[in-house]
Amino acid sequence: MAHIKIDKKIAKYRVQKPEAKDAPAAPSKDPPKTQDNVIWMHEKLERPEVLIGSTYKIKTPVSDHAMYVTINDILLNEGTPHEQRRPFEVFINSKNLDHFQWIVALTRVISAVFRKGGDTTFLVDELKAVFDPKGGYWQPGGKFMPSTIAELGYVIERHLQSIGLLKKPELDVHQRKLVQEKRAEFEARTKQTDAFSKSHFPEGAQLCTKCSTAAVVMMDGCKTCLNCGESKCG
Repeated sequence: MAHIKIDKKIAKYRVQKPEAKDAPAAPSKDPPKTQDNVIWMHEKLERPEVLIGSTYKIKTPVSDHAMYVTINDILLNEGTPHEQRRPFEVFINSKNLDHFQWIVALTRVISAVFRKGGDTTFLVDELKAVFDPKGGYWQPGGKFMPSTIAELGYVIERHLQSIGLLKKPELDVHQRKLVQEKRAEFEARTKQTDAFSKSHFPEGAQLCTKCSTAAVVMMDGCKTCLNCGESKCG
């Protein structure tokens, strides 16, 4: 055995044990690492030649022209377990040029946030919280909209729900049962059972003071009852 001269001071030491060459490797307790080939959304991701798009129409009573909102999505990791559809860009088209500047600025900002990656669902709440100082408007169906920007937020929310980034709000079993009971109670309370509910006389006919029938209409400049013939002109 050869002698080895040690010139430095020994600070620490350990005994090396011989290892079996054919011993199986111990299983690793570390969590599995993320696959390196998975593509995530980030701002340097190049735009592909073809994107999946959806267009939504916004028609408000405060403008004569409708707005068409187009949201294009990019499909990441297609055909793999990590496949995901993410919004990539937004375009707004309208014949109304009064708001052209803020439309261009808003679409560029929203598109930049989409391309940034991460959780972009916060845009929905931010846009829905914008109120018009002139007052909002009512949509068909009785839903109040505080501003046009807020309606754009609802459009983006609906799109994110359709691609799976947001969950649709749903009532639980007890809430649905309560709503059904209240609706049935209201319909039973307001149900018409009088003679006005079913009538073969013209709609908008007034009540006749003689036969108590909603059959009085204007004929030749005179109010005439179509049920009993009563006329104010004699």
